[in-house]
Amino acid sequence: MEQLLRAELRTATLRPFGSPGAGCISEGRAYDTDAGPVFVKVNRRTQARQMFEGELASLEALRSTGLVRAPRPIKVFDLPGGGAAFVMEYLKMRGLSSQAAKLGDQLADLHLYNQKLRDKWRKEEHTVGRRAEGGEPQYVTKFGFHTVTCCGFIPQVNEWQDDWSTFFIRHRLQAQLDLIEKDYGDREACALWSQLQVTIPDLFRGLEIVPALLHGDLWSGNVAEDDLGPIIYDPASFYGHSEFELAIALMFGGFPRSFFTAYYQKMPKAPGFDKRLLVYHLFNYLNHWNHFGREYRSPSLSTMRKLLK
Repeated sequence: MEQLLRAELRTATLRPFGSPGAGCISEGRAYDTDAGPVFVKVNRRTQARQMFEGELASLEALRSTGLVRAPRPIKVFDLPGGGAAFVMEYLKMRGLSSQAAKLGDQLADLHLYNQKLRDKWRKEEHTVGRRAEGGEPQYVTKFGFHTVTCCGFIPQVNEWQDDWSTFFIRHRLQAQLDLIEKDYGDREACALWSQLQVTIPDLFRGLEIVPALLHGDLWSGNVAEDDLGPIIYDPASFYGHSEFELAIALMFGGFPRSFFTAYYQKMPKAPGFDKRLLVYHLFNYLNHWNHFGREYRSPSLSTMRKLLK
């Protein structure tokens, strides 16, 4: 592995430091190199390259806004015998605490970024002699992303859609339930879903949803801070409804209250927020069922029943 890393990074220096880390999905290790410290994630799954390329594209998209801090991606390469490695900038991080409010503020700015591009585009549309577009960022009009991303190890189709509920039902909920049907053949889940899926568009009726660039997997284990401020990492980005981001932020350990206070100051809750939050919780429960097994069956089915009330 170290010989391969030296060749891929074109470095004579390759000195591991710190303790090896193992997350839910991949293993990681930090190294000193000629160009400075890097962090290397390794995964032996057959779809590891696809997973890491989606993460690389997500980090590039997030960093391009200039609104949030995330590690700079360097490269993805295949491993002999299967799997892939992903090299990125090493950042010395600690758990999110004092920077939580700042992260809430930055996340709201991220979610408003595409909306501000739309407002600028509309203004320039009516400006005589406006400048050519050049390399300026462009307003994204649809929901999706330009490549497949993985939430955990499950690939997510991100084909562009004009309508958010169509995208969310087809490429998030249905995709997860198809896997549950394949692996578990759960009749109750199937029966509840057949009733629920036709009601979901009603949750979004009358709501203006501007595509927002999302981190896509913003639970408390994918955020941190250092002396310069908050950091986000391990994204599975796409353009979606900003409220989708908050569901997992409220689950699995959660975030400090100051994070949400700062976020809602810039992005107040829209009418019907709590019911929509339930359907976004459902996605995360289903995703965990597919990753970690039947202990997530009960909260998945319970959430479906609540949505049908």
